[in-house]
Formats: sequence, C-alpha cells, structure tokens
Amino acid sequence: MKIEQIILEKNIPCQMRDGVTLYADIYRPNIEGKFPVLLTRLPYNKDLPFYSHRYLDTNRLVQNGYIVIIQDVRGRFASEGQFYPFIYEAEDGYDTVEWAASLPYSSGEVGMFGLSYYGFTQLLAATEKPPHLKAIAPAMTLSDWRNNSIESNGKFLVGSSETWALESVAPDELKRKYGNTEEFAAMMDKTAEFYNQIEEWYRFKPINKWPPLKELGVANYFFDLLDSDTNEFNWNRASIIEEYENIQIPALHIAGWYDNFLQPTIQNYSEIKKKGHSSQKLIIGPWGHGVFSNQLGERNFGIHASGDWIDQKEDLTDLHIRWFDKWIKGKETVSDQEAPIQIFVMGINQWRNENEWPLARTNYTPYYFHSEGNANTRFGDGKLSMEKPVNDTCDTYLYDPSNPVPTSGGGTLFAGVQTMGPRNQCKIEEREDVLVYTSEPLQKELEVTGPIKIRLWAETDAKDTDFTAKLIDVLPDGTAYNLTDGIVRAKYRNGEKEEEGIQAKIIQYEIDLWATSNVFLPGHRIRVEISSSNFPRFDANLNTRESMINSEEFITAKQIIYHNEEYPSHIILPVIPEREKGV
Repeated sequence: MKIEQIILEKNIPCQMRDGVTLYADIYRPNIEGKFPVLLTRLPYNKDLPFYSHRYLDTNRLVQNGYIVIIQDVRGRFASEGQFYPFIYEAEDGYDTVEWAASLPYSSGEVGMFGLSYYGFTQLLAATEKPPHLKAIAPAMTLSDWRNNSIESNGKFLVGSSETWALESVAPDELKRKYGNTEEFAAMMDKTAEFYNQIEEWYRFKPINKWPPLKELGVANYFFDLLDSDTNEFNWNRASIIEEYENIQIPALHIAGWYDNFLQPTIQNYSEIKKKGHSSQKLIIGPWGHGVFSNQLGERNFGIHASGDWIDQKEDLTDLHIRWFDKWIKGKETVSDQEAPIQIFVMGINQWRNENEWPLARTNYTPYYFHSEGNANTRFGDGKLSMEKPVNDTCDTYLYDPSNPVPTSGGGTLFAGVQTMGPRNQCKIEEREDVLVYTSEPLQKELEVTGPIKIRLWAETDAKDTDFTAKLIDVLPDGTAYNLTDGIVRAKYRNGEKEEEGIQAKIIQYEIDLWATSNVFLPGHRIRVEISSSNFPRFDANLNTRESMINSEEFITAKQIIYHNEEYPSHIILPVIPEREKGV
C-alpha cells in the first residue's frame, strides 16, 4: 500500500550520552503502524531542501513505508554542542540510531543514507555497531578525513579545504557567535567579499595565516589541521581505515569517475568486503561530487548516465528503496545473482555489471613515453606507444611555483572556474612546463577500466618537488578530455615518512591516477601529460622542502624526465580484452 499523506515533525530532540541535544526533522506516514527508519545526519542545515533531500526523493521513501529522519549534527544549525568535523560522529551516530529505533512509531530497524559528509557519518556510526542499524548507503564519501579532504599523502588540498571552511562552515559559526545582529550582518558581508575573491586567496601563503578565516575568527579546526603537533587522537576518530572489520552490515557504495572521493569510496567497498562482509554493492557513474547529471564538465554521457534514469531501469531513489527493502524489510528485491558492481563505461556510454574490482580479466599494459627531447606542449614531439624506448633523449622543463599549472577539471570540489569533470586540456597543453605524450590514432576500440599508475624516472635540482600526470582521451578533432590524474610529492614518494636526498638523482616515482572506465574509440588517441603542479587542487610545491602551509619562500626547479632503455617511463593501462567486456 502506497502512503498518500506525510506527517512532518520539526526539531525533535535527541539527547546524546554526554547530555548534548541534537535536533531532527521527522517525516513519517500518516497512518497507524510502525515503520523502519531511514536516517541521515548532516552539517549543512536540515531545513534546506537542497542539502537535506539532495539526490533522493525523500517523500517517495516515506510513501514506500519508511520514516525519514534528517538530523543536524553536533554544533550545527538547530543542534547543540561544539562543531568539530567528524570526531563526534561515531558516538553521536550510535546514539541517534538507537534513539530512532526506540521511537513509538518505529519498527526498531534503522538504515542510513547520504553523500559526502553525511556518507561518512554512516560509516563512522557503523564502526560502533549500533544493534538496530541494519544497512547503509554511503555515497561519494571518505575513508579518512585528514588524508581524503585535507591532504593527500603530504599534498595540501588548497581549493577544497579553503572552500569548505569559508563557504560551508563559516556562516553558521558566525550566526552562533553573533546572533541576528548588525555585527553578524557585517561579518557575513565580509565573508561574501572573501568568497567572491577566493581564487585570489588560494594563492595566499603561508596558509597557516590565511586571512579569510583569521579575520572572521571561525573554523579553528582548519588551523589545527595545519599543525603537525595537533593530537593524533582527533584524526583517528575521523578515520575508518583501522575499523573496516567492525563494519558488519550491508552497504551500497555510490561513486563517480570524476568525484574527489572516488578512491576512498572504492576503498571502502573493497576493504569492507575483504574483511568478510560480502553484502556490499558498488555503483560508479560518470559523475562529479554530488552531481548525478548525464552532463558534466564539457561532456554529455547520454540520458541513461543520469541518476534520474540509470540503465533505463530506475533512478537513485528506486535504487535505495530496493536496497533497503531487501536488507531492512526482507523483500527479495536484490537478487543473490545480481552482480555486486555496476559501472558506467565512458566512450561507449553504457552501464555494465561486474563481479569484482579490479576486473579479473584485466591486461595491465605499459605504454611508454618517447621523444627526441622536445615533448613540451602538444605541439612537441612526445609520443606514446607499447614499444619500449631505447636511446630516446630526456625531456626537461622549468617548474616555477609562482606560476603553477592551473587546475582544469578532474575530480575536484572547490569554488572557481574550470572545476570538476572532463574539460578540454588543449590550452593547458600549450604551456612549456607541460610534457605531452600522444599515441597514434587507434585503429580499433581500446577499453581501459581499472586503477591506473605511472612509473616515472625523473631528476630535479631542487630539495623537494612534485610530479603530476593526467590521462587524456584525444578526439579526432584534437579536443583533449581529461579522464583521471594524479600527483606525487618527492619527499613522500614512499609513504608518510619524509625521504631525504633527491637532489640531482634519477629516482623512480609512482604516480597513482586512481581509476577510470573509458573506451578509446577508433580515430581517438591516448595522451599522457607530465608536469609538476595542479593548482589549486593541490598546493604548489615550493621546491625547498617547506610548504605553502608555513612558508612564502620558493625556488624554480629544473625537471628532467627520462625515457630510455634503463629508465623506461610509462603509464600502465588496465586494458580489457575484446569480446570479454561484461558479465
């Protein structure tokens, strides 16, 4: 029976174990009976439909026999307490799940849904094993706050960190600090002024004195994150890396090829499954963060790429209803024979089911860099082929931290132009500090699906530096769309421990480009870009072993990229054999 009327209860209190009260809105069927609960917990204001309902039709969830609860997390909007991202969400999530299960109209069974921050609130709650939490659906989310959204193996994520603090966190903190006063209005005007100039503020250094937040006096966590002496206890509370074995419930993981949390979302799926809970499902579309449209950046992937019409069958709300009907209501809506993975293959723009990740039938194929020493810009002589180099001349370029290569698309999440998704890289490829290696036009289709890495032999005259890479699909008309990218910081090339002595040495670097799924069509070419910056997605390396976080001083670095018999720099592409493309 479909529910026709919905009761909305506003600002219902829920007390945490330490006495702090959080407030939630409850949407429930206007009929007698007890119903399972679907809960989401967010920091972006439960009263705003864009955030609180976002990509799901929550009314339809209620109409299909669920209670929907949307809660402001601790210290945000209606809820009491002090906000500090993520560190309270495991315990608060446990307490809220058990409270929801005890409501008089609740059946006692609870699921959770939500993306990004409120995807991670689900996973953190699940680590505490609340008895009444039966299933979750985390979309486009983290595995470790510090190393997913603040930094990436030593590289500070300038754009996303500063945007989130100023745009998402600051306004509510100012409201709490000043109330509805003229001073609050003045501070919000100042916030707007900072935000309107944020692309200029990305360049400010040292970041640990960043004026927009210093002058506003809010989001103090931001400066804690920049302090290496800050108590690690807080960061451990905002990570599930060591907690996967405690997540013992079914989880529907949703990701996007151009999402800034693609890698951690795949990691969450893989690690939870590896730890013994087989009831995991992974869906990856051609989407950006929180964007489920069939159009992203400068490309259109066809109507069935949209979250409103996945694979001609259902939208994201239908998908969630099927998921929770199976694991909460016990309906046979998700067949045991249904493949656990569904991916969208770009290029041919088709959905496909798979049984594992990475795909077992993958042929990991190296494509080598070649040139006569002039691979600078797309007009140079850089080539890409399966033939190993022998006596190629190395390529050189100068990396100037004051003029970094600008971010243009990709898996990004920050304010500004040319952000997120596939974008034509031709303008970027006219820079002398960008090396470009391009294959001959393909004679037949080539599918690349899976994790991608670059093995790079390079030398620098600096004490520290970065090397960046992009994988590009070049169309017959020359348009060059980015598929995925990566970066390595020399002193962190082997992990979190700082390495010494890179200056004037030929060193092998591995650059992780995360993953993609794309068919390079006949007439298209495969391209790899190599450079040393991607700003403001990542901070510009100052080449001094100091960073933009605590220093203003920089030097220019001479970079040498080798590709010969002894140092065969190459990209490793996960090639999927013909006639074996799907299950």
